[in-house]
Amino acid sequence: MSGILYLFASLAFASEIGEKAPSFTLPTLESKNLSLEDFKGKTVVLEWFNPGCPFVKGVHNDGEMSKTANYWMEKDVVWLAINSGKPGNQGTGLQKNADAKKDWNLKYPVLLDEKGEVGQAYGAKTTPQMFVIDPQGILVYKGAYDNDKRGKLRGKSKHEVYVSAALKEVVNGKKVSNPETKPYGCSVKY
Repeated sequence: MSGILYLFASLAFASEIGEKAPSFTLPTLESKNLSLEDFKGKTVVLEWFNPGCPFVKGVHNDGEMSKTANYWMEKDVVWLAINSGKPGNQGTGLQKNADAKKDWNLKYPVLLDEKGEVGQAYGAKTTPQMFVIDPQGILVYKGAYDNDKRGKLRGKSKHEVYVSAALKEVVNGKKVSNPETKPYGCSVKY
């Protein structure tokens, strides 16, 4: 019971839109530590990741998320995936994440947050859940990747990629007009 109370208490103090993004240092799958401070002055996207989650598979199996990430990385946006699952839970472990990175041809780092501290600091609730940090280090977007949790709108005019809309505004020096959307997916396996 105390673990549940800790989780709710930590989520109550999770980073909010307009606040400084929580600092972190996490290991990559290649055992290199990356820190948010490494990307000071850049726009950063954090993608909460679990390769065992059907919703994560949905945006990765068809290349949708990679296509979006690659587009923005070409525009000097940093894209990082973070797996905050506790060891032994769905989608955790170095090998599972390395296999997913290879299978989905991810060109960006996957970071392991096995204690869940970074996920809780951001208030990550689902996978995939997205966070955008502007070049000043301020959290400017959090929520769903898109409006298509079932994967039926992709390629159609009604498909909205919320993270791309936010990034377009950030890179053009504008305030994000839709800074928070309801995330969907599997619960983060803290």
